[in-house]
Amino acid sequence: MNKSEASVVAVARAAHHHFTKPPCMSIRIVAGLGVEGDAHSGVTVKHRSRVARDPTAPNLRQVHLMHEELFAELKAEGFTVAPGDLGENITTCGIGLLALPAGTRLHIGGSAIVEITGLRNPCSQIDKLQKGLMHAVLGRDANGNLIRKTGVMSIAIASGDVLAGDTIRIEMPAEPHRALEVV
Repeated sequence: MNKSEASVVAVARAAHHHFTKPPCMSIRIVAGLGVEGDAHSGVTVKHRSRVARDPTAPNLRQVHLMHEELFAELKAEGFTVAPGDLGENITTCGIGLLALPAGTRLHIGGSAIVEITGLRNPCSQIDKLQKGLMHAVLGRDANGNLIRKTGVMSIAIASGDVLAGDTIRIEMPAEPHRALEVV
């Protein structure tokens, strides 16, 4: 594998609603549902606060992806974060997830495809992992706009197994591109 190409670093899932997800050897993406065996898998919302608001809303958060480069940034600030610690299903490297537009499709491994729906909004539970981490995963751009660094959410378009080392191919959506918003 070429170090400069986009790839999967690790995969994780949790059958129950926990903040962190234990890394595993592989995950199965199931079209229309998300990660098989994960608490957030399903057609309708599974995140507890969203279920409380409207349990019939579509699940735009089936698969959570986070860039490994964030871990190095956090390490420089004194934090120790590893794959799965922030609840992501797929840890990536070599891809600027936060800069991709909504609707971008990521072809992962041999057959899995996910479509990015928006940004993950970090919650205060992050500080339970390590005090001050919530502040560290937020930033400001040159115009003072809030930057959420905790990855992107997506829906499962095509089924397939995903494991560390798999390559990721980016398929951009038709223009005009829509910037990512919190989902």
